[in-house]
Amino acid sequence: MDMTGLELARLYYQQLGRKMLEEQFPEYLPRIAAGLVGEGSECFGFDDEISRDHDFGAGFCIWLAKEDYDKIGAKMQRCYDALPKEFMGFAARNTTARANGRVGVFEISDFYSRWIGSQQPPKDDMYWLYLPEHKIAAVVNGEVFEDNLGRFSAIRNNLKEYYPEDVRIKKIAARVAAMAQSGQYNYSRCMRRSDSVGAGMALAEFIKSTLSLIYLLNKCYCPYYKWQFHGLKQMMAKQGNRFVLSRAVNMLEKLAKLPDQSDSWAQPFPDDFNPYLNTLDHKVVVIENICMLVVYELKRQGLTDISDSFLDAHTDQIMQRIQGDLKRCHITEG
Repeated sequence: MDMTGLELARLYYQQLGRKMLEEQFPEYLPRIAAGLVGEGSECFGFDDEISRDHDFGAGFCIWLAKEDYDKIGAKMQRCYDALPKEFMGFAARNTTARANGRVGVFEISDFYSRWIGSQQPPKDDMYWLYLPEHKIAAVVNGEVFEDNLGRFSAIRNNLKEYYPEDVRIKKIAARVAAMAQSGQYNYSRCMRRSDSVGAGMALAEFIKSTLSLIYLLNKCYCPYYKWQFHGLKQMMAKQGNRFVLSRAVNMLEKLAKLPDQSDSWAQPFPDDFNPYLNTLDHKVVVIENICMLVVYELKRQGLTDISDSFLDAHTDQIMQRIQGDLKRCHITEG
């Protein structure tokens, strides 16, 4: 049977989990939240046949207010553990040691503490700035099947409203600076020195920073590194024309697939050779094309007024758009 992990979790809860709650904890049903949220490809809707070799199977989360968890949490966990280990032809969840604790019964505040710490939701911009973005992405993914009390969803819905605008702009400034330094500056310098390892690291940093920037410009949290590109491809398919920088996403894939360009840096160079913009290197050309698309989008979103293709030239203008205290942060913070 072809079924996603999230679909499996929902059916497992509806057909077996909720029946257990109705029979064992009827008086608490109006106070229970249930769903599947957190780590794992199935929570993002990214699971496939490859990902089912570990940490996959029927399972869901139950979230309780502290006063309820203190009274019935342990008993409810025992009842959860007693649920059938096979469902609709799927074996029990094959959980590895590192993924233990992704499903089961949780106290709401404890659950969120794993992802966003003690401020639930965050209350100030500096706290927002330093929250690991992939952890926020993990706590707003998946699905809440029901939440009659509303406490779990209240925090989740606040996070879903996305970063405060000053935080988003500060992060954009940091990513733009990183793209300029790694892709437009250090990649070429490493290639001129025949440092293929350094060039590879610079290229990887450029791709990482660009992926993060595209999420920021689309106002969507960036997931764990291995799912970042996959996530953007899914967003492009779902959002269509509403998605910004789709051409840049496709260019990143082209950039990652290009072979080594060392031959384009071999001397003697042509008379018109520009060591800072070596268009004989196809990776340099793709990097510059991506950066020009980024400049266009930055201007469209009102974050810069100039057209210089060198991204570092835009960082001061982006920082000037910040209204509050984050304006005093170093350009690379966030």
